[in-house]
Amino acid sequence: MTRFDAAEPRERQKLFADAIAAHRTRASAFLTLEAEHDPDIDCEDSPAPWVQFAENTFNLDVDDDELDRLNDVVEDFPAFRIDQLEAPEAAEATNVRITARSDANRLAAFADRVFQDVYDREDDYRAWVAAV
Repeated sequence: MTRFDAAEPRERQKLFADAIAAHRTRASAFLTLEAEHDPDIDCEDSPAPWVQFAENTFNLDVDDDELDRLNDVVEDFPAFRIDQLEAPEAAEATNVRITARSDANRLAAFADRVFQDVYDREDDYRAWVAAV
């Protein structure tokens, strides 16, 4: 891979698909995608939203409102299912694991929807491939 960020919808989905393909080709431990930090949405002290992918599983952290929105997104992807919710008492978020067996383009579309619909990013948000 030579590109690691994109802000236009088609370019962002292509970036995500290329990163997923690279992750699979390299058999790396995981892939991490991040949206650019927005203090108006994320608060000053919170990290930027991220999504990890490994072995046909998405992994992400969400608050209660985001979890409701995530359930709606997963419903639009019939081949995907939420397999695990973990909410330690001391944590402010729920860790969610979603099984997602599909091609790189469908996985990329899902990741983009998560950033837009779950994490409230606008259509022109910037995303980064933080680890492949």
